[in-house]
Amino acid sequence: MLPYFAIEHIALGPFTIHVWGLMVALGLLAGAGSAAALARRRNLDPKVIWDATVWIILGAFVGARLFHVLFYEPTFFFSHPGEIIAFWNGGLSLTGGLIGGIVVGMWTLRKHHVDLLAYADVLAFGLPLGTFIGRIGCFLAHLHPGKSTNFFLGVLYPDGVVRHDLGLYLSLDGLFLFLIFLMILRHRSSTGSFIIGYLLWYGLSRFLLDFLRATDGAIVDTRYFWLTPAQYFSLLLFSAGLIALWKKRSTLKVNP
Repeated sequence: MLPYFAIEHIALGPFTIHVWGLMVALGLLAGAGSAAALARRRNLDPKVIWDATVWIILGAFVGARLFHVLFYEPTFFFSHPGEIIAFWNGGLSLTGGLIGGIVVGMWTLRKHHVDLLAYADVLAFGLPLGTFIGRIGCFLAHLHPGKSTNFFLGVLYPDGVVRHDLGLYLSLDGLFLFLIFLMILRHRSSTGSFIIGYLLWYGLSRFLLDFLRATDGAIVDTRYFWLTPAQYFSLLLFSAGLIALWKKRSTLKVNP
């Protein structure tokens, strides 16, 4: 098992840095940087990637907050509407951030009048790296405790219970997918490979990992018919990945 250690804040003189926010920011920069590097390799304009990233961050932030408000704590926020904008009190959903980022990202790419699929595929390449780094922040703050376990990666929480830590698992999940993407890159990947890979891998892994989330204790995720909101969205992502894979293979058969 792993020992419990929490690093939520770093004090720098009069300033306090939230570790979760810091890791998310580093993840965004690393993900965008890797996407920009791939853009140059594919003779695309990396400036478009950086411009899209700025807008994606804004869209992701709004989407992360709205998704949490609407699907995780709707009763509380509808009773206290003034708290909706109080994001500093916590309440951001990565799933909502993904939705917001995708919508705004597509809008930004269309605004640049570029090859939508080519640039979206490059952006998808950077997503797992960003997830890996950003989720380290979740692990360090232990924001997503799971069910009790005797698994060797379980964390011994202060209450004496060894639990899965979803922040750790989701971080490792992102790292594993990014390593797969690097291997794909070595074999001259075709446009669309990273989009399809991300949709299939993240959709399936997130759906399965959420079954390990805690159903007891002070922090329990909202569920609808035994599934979390993120699991429903993960099913949509996986289905979209299957459809995209089928269409790509159909195109290859017609144009071998």
